[in-house]
Amino acid sequence: MSDGSGKPFHRAPPRPDRVRRIDRGFAVIPNRFLHEGFFASLGHVERSLYLFLVIAGDRNGVSFYGPDRICATLELSLDDYIAARNSLIAKDLVAFDGTRLQVLSLPPAPVFLARPPLVTDEDFEDHDP
Repeated sequence: MSDGSGKPFHRAPPRPDRVRRIDRGFAVIPNRFLHEGFFASLGHVERSLYLFLVIAGDRNGVSFYGPDRICATLELSLDDYIAARNSLIAKDLVAFDGTRLQVLSLPPAPVFLARPPLVTDEDFEDHDP
């Protein structure tokens, strides 16, 4: 099987030490995700991307969807996708090897990243709750 460029897919996950273990199928989000604050630590776009990756991932949590397909499916701009992807990586929820995303087992606690201050009218329009 190839990725269209003639190169074969690599089936090993980027982080084999963090493969999610799920008893009943692949598309499961543990209760800890909600009850221990992981859900609250994410913005709307991050939640959408995380949920998509959970649903699209194989048994190791690896998704073979590319950015264009993800953006089209979630109706995101490439900039919003990249920001959400990078935030999920910084929050230790996904790994990225340059081509594939892997949903990781949940870390011990959620990571809350400091948000930059809202300064411009556009900042307030886009980010003020």
